[in-house]
Amino acid sequence: MDKSNGMRRTRYCGEIDGADVGQTIVVSGWVQRSRDLGGLIFTQIRDRTGIIQAVFNESAGREAFGAAAELRAEYVVSVRGELRERSPDAINPDLPTGAYEIAARELAVLNRSDTPPIYIEENLNVNEAVRSKYRYLDLRRPDMQRGIMLRHRAAKITRDFFDGNGFLEIETPMLTKSTPEGARDYLVPSRIYPGEFFALPQSPQLFKQLLMIAGFDRYMQIVRCFRDEDLRADRQPEFTQIDVEMSFVDADDIMEINERYLVKLFKETIGADIAAPFPRLTYADAMDKYGSDKPDLRFDMELTDVSPVVKGCGFTVFDSAIEAGGCVRAINAKGCSHFSRKQIDELTDIARTYKAKGLAWAALEQTGARCPFSKFLSAGTFEALLSAADAQPGDLILFVADQSHKVVCESLGHLRVELAKKLGLIDNNAYKVIWVTEFPLLEYDAEEKRWNAMHHPFTTPMDEDAPLLDSEPGKVRAKAYDVVINGMEAGGGSIRICERALQDKMLGLLGYSKEEAERRFGFLLEAFKYGAPPHGGIAYGFDRLVMILSGRDSIKDVIAFPKAQTSACLMTGAPSPVADDQLDALGIALADGLKKGEA
Repeated sequence: MDKSNGMRRTRYCGEIDGADVGQTIVVSGWVQRSRDLGGLIFTQIRDRTGIIQAVFNESAGREAFGAAAELRAEYVVSVRGELRERSPDAINPDLPTGAYEIAARELAVLNRSDTPPIYIEENLNVNEAVRSKYRYLDLRRPDMQRGIMLRHRAAKITRDFFDGNGFLEIETPMLTKSTPEGARDYLVPSRIYPGEFFALPQSPQLFKQLLMIAGFDRYMQIVRCFRDEDLRADRQPEFTQIDVEMSFVDADDIMEINERYLVKLFKETIGADIAAPFPRLTYADAMDKYGSDKPDLRFDMELTDVSPVVKGCGFTVFDSAIEAGGCVRAINAKGCSHFSRKQIDELTDIARTYKAKGLAWAALEQTGARCPFSKFLSAGTFEALLSAADAQPGDLILFVADQSHKVVCESLGHLRVELAKKLGLIDNNAYKVIWVTEFPLLEYDAEEKRWNAMHHPFTTPMDEDAPLLDSEPGKVRAKAYDVVINGMEAGGGSIRICERALQDKMLGLLGYSKEEAERRFGFLLEAFKYGAPPHGGIAYGFDRLVMILSGRDSIKDVIAFPKAQTSACLMTGAPSPVADDQLDALGIALADGLKKGEA
């Protein structure tokens, strides 16, 4: 049954402007709020573009006025009337359409609404579980809709840019072979092949390499990926990548075209100018200077290596770390000498979270230095230590010592960011984009006593380091690069291995037997026999990239239907049990302890 009385929308609410004044228009949407002032009813109507006010006058349209008196928030309506300018004293400067209103003559109530469990308004402060359960209402909120529309815009710009630079968007399979290289695969049982499984792709990595071997020398895809892993705030079990691969290139070629892409993306989505070429930091320099392989360069506060100054100083904490092959480093929190012991203890707790054993400190006040460990140092050593840290009156110097260089750098790196937040040093309107390069090819897992790939098993080593694969694999650097925006990894890539012998050696270093390598990756290894071009690429976390563009703190705010921290969908109730006949058809029996009706 048509409830619209023949009315069809002629304008979106937020797109109305002075050119429509004097014209009869039709808008459709949801009632934001309605105020009955006796002979006049003022109703705000909202769609995804914005809000426009309609005015119902009892003398101008009795039937429409009577229907308007019944309106409640979130009723779905269509309104026909003449657009007019508001009187100067009635203009709403908070609305882009606040200078106009519709003199309503007709109203169609298309659907009524119960009172929503959440308010449809900006910057809502409500329990996340409630937002997730009623996601379709959460998505009605204007700030959420702007994020989703920005995502659409970013996707279109992405496709247009890469299309204009000779890339082909090619779809890769969603049902593929299980080749886990870190996170667990989501497995899909096959009815046709009982006892066998497809896997949902963690990334299109192997397929895009095969596309290079096939001769499609420039590929891109905006693609869904899946990882069955424990979730963190910025992770989802299903996510979207911008996937890019190129042949007959080196790392500089890939970085150059992606710099042009990001410059265009930022300009055309949010009007921000970012300058290219982006600065480059090696992984070693990033860790040494900022304690992170994704440093935020919107503020200073670099780490300082004070090991040469305090070597053999007599303070056991420093001496034992250096003697064990470790180091002592410091950061200077400018103007923070007033921090109380409680505040310093809170910083110590943060450092311990990242495996530091503790935090040494020195506060330079106008009357002298407060420093619990200065009594263990000679006056000359203490002065040299403060000088090395560029300490001035008013500064607070924080030190971490450990036999692990990584623990020292990472704990101070996190302290650096925490202090910047506390001190208001971060300009949220600035964008600092950098490349971090020359990552280690491998990292050693002491618990499992094996090497793991820092990025993935298909990354090629730096040419000059390749001879070290046999003797000192831990010193081998990779032709790998991450693009970092404001302290967040937005994308990462590498030049790939394209020779069978080198790929065999890499898999061997990672602990794969020849038989297991063949079982998991045989189709790729076979393809290398038939002329693989040199190639490389990059993949962006599209959800995170849009989050950065939108200025939001969570990727959930730019995904239409995200999962909860538990990986469940609170709106639909997924995952959920399935009928016994479905399990029987797949040859699946539930393990003991999983009762019927349990997820």
